[in-house]
Amino acid sequence: MEKIRIEGGIPLNGEVRIQGSKNTALPVMAAALLHEGTCVLENCPRIADVFCMEKILQALGAVTCWEGHRLILDCSHLTGIRVPAGFAGQMRSSIMLLGSMLGRMGGLKIAYPGGCTIGRRPINWHLQVMKEMGASVTEDQEGLYASCGRLEGTALRLPFPSVGATENALLAAVRARGTTVISGCAREPEILHLCDFLAELGVPLWGAGTGCIRVEGGARLRDAVFSIPPDRIVAGTYLYAGAATRGRVDLQEAPVEEMGAILAAYEKMGGQYSISSGTLRTNSAFLCRPIPWVRTESYPGFPTDMQSALLTVLCTVPGRSVICETIFEDRYKVVPELWKMGADISLTGRRACVRGGPRLAGTGVTARELRGGAALVLAGLAAEGVTQLEGWQFVKRGYEDLLENLQALGGRIFKEHG
Repeated sequence: MEKIRIEGGIPLNGEVRIQGSKNTALPVMAAALLHEGTCVLENCPRIADVFCMEKILQALGAVTCWEGHRLILDCSHLTGIRVPAGFAGQMRSSIMLLGSMLGRMGGLKIAYPGGCTIGRRPINWHLQVMKEMGASVTEDQEGLYASCGRLEGTALRLPFPSVGATENALLAAVRARGTTVISGCAREPEILHLCDFLAELGVPLWGAGTGCIRVEGGARLRDAVFSIPPDRIVAGTYLYAGAATRGRVDLQEAPVEEMGAILAAYEKMGGQYSISSGTLRTNSAFLCRPIPWVRTESYPGFPTDMQSALLTVLCTVPGRSVICETIFEDRYKVVPELWKMGADISLTGRRACVRGGPRLAGTGVTARELRGGAALVLAGLAAEGVTQLEGWQFVKRGYEDLLENLQALGGRIFKEHG
């Protein structure tokens, strides 16, 4: 495991530019497979998950090229339908290939997707969508094989506003015969971004950003240039890093319009912010209030991906706070690591009661998934003494240059060798 060392207790101050969105880049890369041509993604984050998806596309026959943060994808001549098991096992977003590859190639062989171990995260809704559109799916211990002649447009009703299932339904609809109407859609900003990219490709669709999206399948697609929007979760992480250390962090190009619930929680704790010339300017010097109750919800509610970071900040705030996790049942895997640092957190089912105030103490902790790992970085920055964090590779899945950016803000954080 990769290790880092954090010397805590220093308020973060300064400015950081927010990278492109991981959760937009990955489905957009999957969508590029639908087009027998070239797509250019501007502002694409150079992170481990994107590199993994790039390797998957290469294995399927795509030609890729980086120019700084511009990723060029030439999917003119795909050559296979099998995703190497090692790649699929690294990243849950590999399941996004299902809709694209059934539409483009009529099949996909893939191991069960991996990624963060934060709950069951079943793929049954993804598979049901494909079956309702005419695909056959065979499963065994090694993974699944999906195939079809041509997908058929139909009326789909998602039982839960799953982001991944919504994305897969959209991708499957692009090359399907006729009209597909998807009800019960997720409304996360990343869905709107994917729809924007599909529109750039020439896909006729209506209802983007609502609970019901209609797609006319079979349109002639065209080359596209698309800029990946800034990452709201990365912006929230830097915001809460400033909060945990009582600093002043300015976020360039933060997607403020997508961060309502994140900023609302920040204000409830006493954080102050303003927006000037496209920069979110924050002041956490007077942050001192607990939050009696907050629950994770689908957008526009408080995002589950920010829950661990908020939990960490609340450990530094005097008083009693309660968080209810409604999305992923195992999102509290970070709590035992925070206990090692002296956090007073009690768990009852999906509720966490935090009694904050006493300063966290640096010690050895281990990251086991992406967002919990980022939360432990925040805890180390806020703690008294030295924190040694194992599992840095999980954090790199979603954050570009996090160590360097925190150093530029004044954080004493270093990679350990040996």
